[in-house]
Amino acid sequence: MRFRLGSSDLSRTWLSGNALLAIPLALIVVIAVADIVTPATIELSPLLVAAPAITASFAGPKLTALVGAVAVAVQILLELRAASLGFGGAQTQLAALALVSAFLVLFATVIDRHREELVRVRSVSEAAQRALLRPLPTRLGSLRVASMYLAAEREAQIGGDLYAAARADGGSRLLIGDVRGKGLPSVSDAALLLGAFREAARSHATLPEVVRYLDESVRADLEEHAEESGEISENFITAAVLEVPEELPVVHLIACGHPPPLMIRDGRIMAMQVATPAPPLGLGELGDAAAYLTETFDFKPGDLLLLYTDGVVEARCPAGTFYQLADRLASWSCDGPESLVAHVRDDLLAHVGGRLGDDAAMVAIQRLPG
Repeated sequence: MRFRLGSSDLSRTWLSGNALLAIPLALIVVIAVADIVTPATIELSPLLVAAPAITASFAGPKLTALVGAVAVAVQILLELRAASLGFGGAQTQLAALALVSAFLVLFATVIDRHREELVRVRSVSEAAQRALLRPLPTRLGSLRVASMYLAAEREAQIGGDLYAAARADGGSRLLIGDVRGKGLPSVSDAALLLGAFREAARSHATLPEVVRYLDESVRADLEEHAEESGEISENFITAAVLEVPEELPVVHLIACGHPPPLMIRDGRIMAMQVATPAPPLGLGELGDAAAYLTETFDFKPGDLLLLYTDGVVEARCPAGTFYQLADRLASWSCDGPESLVAHVRDDLLAHVGGRLGDDAAMVAIQRLPG
């Protein structure tokens, strides 16, 4: 398998490095001129070491070596002008500049390799996310769909939040969920649930059967993990599983400990609160798993439905105030799922000051006129 090294990122780095190259070169010129115009008793040539040191902070080994070589050449010229090249002090300064420049080139080489490794890791991470969280189609039967995933960690692309959609007989089924916990175990649990949903959404006739299958899959995985590690896993997955019939203006919902979706109709915001919530997936034995109840809500042409994870509503501003999603949507005047998701994303990031404390995912769907 081949991975792209992020050529666009590297080219931007190269261009910025070449632009910044003027700084150490100008510094060499300034030091050389100052050394010439000052009295012979004042030696400024040792300051030339600052030029390769500055270059190593932003450029690669080749540019660092180039600036180091220029600095050494300028110091030789200055010593020749002062007729002091043959003296021990001048030779020591020259050797020190060459040695420091060589170490700086080595340092820049290590940094450059680490930068390329980071680009490779990002490429692998992005490929893993695309495989795990497949992009949702923009059209799903009579539905327009838009989705968004925001990772809390800047270098991370995947986490425990998840969403998926699939066509079923006579309609579409959607899932949004949030795995308890962080790190690689949560990614593994998310991958398991997504695979189980894609299989169950097409093979099971009713929504309760789909949810029951998902719960059994999560519990089986937790039990297998407990047998292998000897530790009891406390992980579970909150989820909302929906079904939108093609011919009926309704949406069926089973909420498994997940925040309620929001319905936007004619400028009004309504929370789809279920009367009988089910336990989170993996904890079905705590309730009557055989009696998952489907609750039905109106979903008319033009209506917008927003699914989200708790990373959205539990996001805090620097002052500690939670993000009030329903209240914020009251000021939204755009139209369509794409603009809705973009509005919430921008507003959410502005609320938290640009950095989330937890992963956040959203899916917006709109029923099109028949």
